[in-house]
Amino acid sequence: MSVAIRLSRGGAKKRPYYKVVVSNSRAPRDGKYLEQVGTYNPLLAKDDENRVRLNEDRVRYWLGVGAQPTDRVARMLDKAGIKERAATSNPQKGEPGQKAKDRAEEKAEKLREAEEAAKAAAEAPAEEAPAAEEAPAAEATEEQTEG
Repeated sequence: MSVAIRLSRGGAKKRPYYKVVVSNSRAPRDGKYLEQVGTYNPLLAKDDENRVRLNEDRVRYWLGVGAQPTDRVARMLDKAGIKERAATSNPQKGEPGQKAKDRAEEKAEKLREAEEAAKAAAEAPAEEAPAAEEAPAAEATEEQTEG
């Protein structure tokens, strides 16, 4: 049986409260657990000493017998000085996903096409405008000759 140290959610809707528990890793998150070794109240201020409360002796015992903390609990244990956590490096953190990149490319291409169309439209009326002015004058002269 693999044993995990993890959070078990309690509290109410939009009012979470977590127990730090030792449980079978295959058991449901909020299901049966072997032992409660602490609490975590995310609603308290980050500098509040009651935000994370751990029974250090029991945590050390369970780590000694092979319990694996989840990432969130490992962060808490690192902050409490119980177990050192290896620093992680994710160079792609904050980079947009592939679909977002595709959408940005499409948007940039549409914008470029619209600018080219606007530029072409701005040049075209300048050439056609004199022809449009000549045409009514030509019609007027034709009407005068017929009349």
